[in-house]
Amino acid sequence: MKRRHFAALAGAALAAPAALAQDRTIRILVGFPPGGSADVIARLLAEKMRVSLGQNVIVENKPGAAGRLVLGELKRAAPDGQTLVLSPSGAMVIAPWLYSNLPYDPVKDFTPVSRIVTFDFAVTAGPGAPQGDLKTVLAWMKANPTKANYATSGAGTVPHFAGLLLGQASGTPLTHVAYRGGAPAAQDLIGGQIPLMVDTASETIEHHKAGKVRIVAVTGEQRSKSLPDVPTLKEQGINMAADAFFGLYGPPGMPADVVNRIDRAVADALKDPVIQEKIYVFGLVPNHAPAADLAATQVAHLKRWEAPIKASGFKAE
Repeated sequence: MKRRHFAALAGAALAAPAALAQDRTIRILVGFPPGGSADVIARLLAEKMRVSLGQNVIVENKPGAAGRLVLGELKRAAPDGQTLVLSPSGAMVIAPWLYSNLPYDPVKDFTPVSRIVTFDFAVTAGPGAPQGDLKTVLAWMKANPTKANYATSGAGTVPHFAGLLLGQASGTPLTHVAYRGGAPAAQDLIGGQIPLMVDTASETIEHHKAGKVRIVAVTGEQRSKSLPDVPTLKEQGINMAADAFFGLYGPPGMPADVVNRIDRAVADALKDPVIQEKIYVFGLVPNHAPAADLAATQVAHLKRWEAPIKASGFKAE
């Protein structure tokens, strides 16, 4: 009896660390306020991952520096899989070319876990632009260079440089006007204060459906599922494309088995039709890829944006 009792206690003791590890809370940090696309995606994932992993998964919003601040925290976290960041690609592939004192190396300082979604951008004309297709709007801008302005949700963002590439590819000198967020930019677009906006479709798609503005192009290689009637830039004779992604990252040195376990939970979550539909509402595309593919995509985007950003001469303060 005593031997069986001690054996049972020993077995329980050996099982305890594993059980405790399963019970530890996973934090998904989001470097933006609640309510935005990054926050919504993180919460959709957390709800499903909580079930598949058998662990508590919470989302913590820590806005600041366009998502760069939270990456500094991730860099210093323990590599145990308990701290993750859902990051837009801009912080990983645009910021390194803009900030000479960036407090992280986007390749060396993090462990890629999963690509979550991909997305392109909407080119939206407001009542301050003439009626017609994108070519009509650009022709008017060429004829009225003092009005050839385009809005984005901020300087140093992917839309900022996508707009510059649009100007170069179409032979239209466009002037960037940076706003503090997509909502105020969209309001000025609706009000006619600025004729054109380049940003995520989520910022203008509802206004487009209501007839307040017109999305005249998408920047992807293919038409958007959210906007199937809107042609791409290439379909309109402008040889240019731009896209971006959200990725889930961990601290440096995360063990492969931990990465794989979390990635499988992400992949399962993104198969859910309800989650897919909620992501599509934001003009995003559920597009899971494992760690190695996320790493390769990140490096490819880093190389893609280097030349146009350096050519622009723009440097963040």
